[in-house]
Amino acid sequence: MDARLTESSSPAAASPRRSPNVAWDGSTRRGRWLSVLLGLFLGAGLICWLTLPKRINERVEAPWAVADDAFAGAFGSLVGADFLPGNRTSVLLNGDEIFPAMLADIARAEHSITLETYIWESGQVSDLFVAALSERARGGVRVHLTIDGMGSLKFDDADWETMAGAGVEIIKYGREHWYDIKANINHRTHRKLMVVDGRVGYIGGICIADTWLGDGHQPGHWRDTHVRVEGPVARQLQGAFMANWTQTTGRLLLGEAYFPDLSAQRGDNDGGRGLCFVSGPDEKAEAARLAYLLAIASARESIRIAHAYFIPDDLMMRTLLEARQRGVEIEVIAPAINDSLIGRAAARSRWGELLAAGVKIHLYEPALYHCKVMIVDERFVTAGSINFDNRSFAINDEANLCLLDPVAARPHLKAFAEDLADSRPYSLTEHRARPVWVKAGDWLCGLVSPLL
Repeated sequence: MDARLTESSSPAAASPRRSPNVAWDGSTRRGRWLSVLLGLFLGAGLICWLTLPKRINERVEAPWAVADDAFAGAFGSLVGADFLPGNRTSVLLNGDEIFPAMLADIARAEHSITLETYIWESGQVSDLFVAALSERARGGVRVHLTIDGMGSLKFDDADWETMAGAGVEIIKYGREHWYDIKANINHRTHRKLMVVDGRVGYIGGICIADTWLGDGHQPGHWRDTHVRVEGPVARQLQGAFMANWTQTTGRLLLGEAYFPDLSAQRGDNDGGRGLCFVSGPDEKAEAARLAYLLAIASARESIRIAHAYFIPDDLMMRTLLEARQRGVEIEVIAPAINDSLIGRAAARSRWGELLAAGVKIHLYEPALYHCKVMIVDERFVTAGSINFDNRSFAINDEANLCLLDPVAARPHLKAFAEDLADSRPYSLTEHRARPVWVKAGDWLCGLVSPLL
């Protein structure tokens, strides 16, 4: 018999050879599927990137000054809140003034307290607020807290349990535990606001932590500003609180306890005009940046900027430089020391062109600087949680109070002058004389400034 015929007719010969080739074919198929899936993933990512809403990137030219009525109407419409008359404001500086005022209003609460903050750390200040809020909750006041999930990492469970046991309703925004995964891990609520009985509001930069104790002159502690407001803007502050509360709980807080009728406590024109607006990636995404761009573009005389993180982007740089070309005097107070070496370096990377154009920059020296205030033409003020950087303009949830009243602006101007006296000038000569390695570090940090 032919050996070839016998071989071909055997069962082994009739079936495909099973050898390492079989494993190789399986790996190839898996590789192809992985390539397809990776391609689909990258394609979807590209589509998402291409369909993102466009940021304002063209020159902002305002045909009016902040003193013109048209400015108020346009500004309010663009940020999503109207200027309302009848507001009385008090400027509070540092923990020595801010904490006692907040605690006094908490003690007077009869119906509701709503409070949202970024950082809450257990300690002396926390003990005071835990005791005050718990006492009011036991007295029948409805108390609601929203604390950022990352900002509450140093908030002890015991303090949480004390308040919860007294009837305080507490939620963490964004992340219940530090290890929870979410798509936008860089997103925070950076808002710092409190409303009592729907009538009295607080907004600014201060958090619940011991590093805010003092008068703004102790090394390692913060110099900060908060504003207390009575009047219709308190309603807008309450609305700002409700935004993240409803996003997290799916539940509205309504009724006279939260939104009382305020018409009886003021005349139509009794008190200054003000508004509160919110911004964040999921709500009015460009409001914070637009508010600053529009106010700077509408400046005709002066701009005073007191900011913890002064890192203007390209369009903000252009808008500031064009204000200088119009003859607007611009003064900036920034920290000599703060909590971010990278942030300070990124800020310096942007300052050379401003200094060359005549912008005056001063570095606050006695303590860490945390203010977030801008004053335009001595009549427009914006103050709250918004920093002058991309994190506040595009990444975080923020809220600011805006005042359009020369009388209301005066205490802010006074505070700016006092901080100026505690600051040293930062000159173009000093800027250019930085060592090469400092310039290189500043440049590198400037590259990542959109993420700071």
